[in-house]
Amino acid sequence: MKRIFLPALLSVSASVAMAQTDKSAYTLFNPTPRDQMRELSTDRPDQTESPYSVDAGHWQIEFDFANYTYDREAGVRSETWNVAPVNVKLGLTNSTDVQFVFDSYSRERVRAAGATTTTRDWGDLTIRVKHNFWGNDGGDTAFAAMPFVKIPLKMGDSGNDLVEGGLILPLAVALPRGWGMGLMTEFDLLADATGNDRHLEWINTITFSHDITSRLGGYVEFVSAHSYEDGADWTAQADVGLTYAINADTQLDGGCNFGVTHNAPDVQPFIGLTLRY
Repeated sequence: MKRIFLPALLSVSASVAMAQTDKSAYTLFNPTPRDQMRELSTDRPDQTESPYSVDAGHWQIEFDFANYTYDREAGVRSETWNVAPVNVKLGLTNSTDVQFVFDSYSRERVRAAGATTTTRDWGDLTIRVKHNFWGNDGGDTAFAAMPFVKIPLKMGDSGNDLVEGGLILPLAVALPRGWGMGLMTEFDLLADATGNDRHLEWINTITFSHDITSRLGGYVEFVSAHSYEDGADWTAQADVGLTYAINADTQLDGGCNFGVTHNAPDVQPFIGLTLRY
């Protein structure tokens, strides 16, 4: 399975500042009024997912304009462009949203032993449901659970055409002096290379974010992934990025993920946008 990294900058400082309000009556069919909506919080651009859900009855669209992956290992060089991977989110209740993640179009070029191979592909659909247990509308911490399932669309050649899934558990913590910390642990049940068996992949992340100006923010992050497939090695990345608030419902972001271990991609720059309605 080609993992979909949908990074998230946790808007901790803004979210914990909101007063506690009873918003349990708001649903998909009784949307949250604009003046009671939370500060914008996204599941991007870092790889640590946010524990904050989208307000009931509102849409949020998060996407990369494009992202690029470069990796070179053992004489093999690969370059991948992914165009407009998107996460469409809809608030169902004050604590729950549903998300539809589509990896969109990708083009991979691999050079090895003097030969070049190019693969073009359309990604699969991943459906996620995020439920916030506490902290959505105030408090120094917030926690959520997000089960997900990947549904193969069989629109390309590089996917394994198998259903896979897992569980994401994100936690946000407000730190002193305006810093925010995000922690995430994730358990994925994935197919092995043959497609005949399944194995567990365990992912852990930690990210620190801070406002640079009233509109500009930044983060640093460390990501660790351990696969329990036979022969698999530990994988780690270090990430940096920026976010810019165009207005209360629009955020521009960009950054780059760097491989720490030899089997992680060397560099993954990206630029993206979030829109809320």
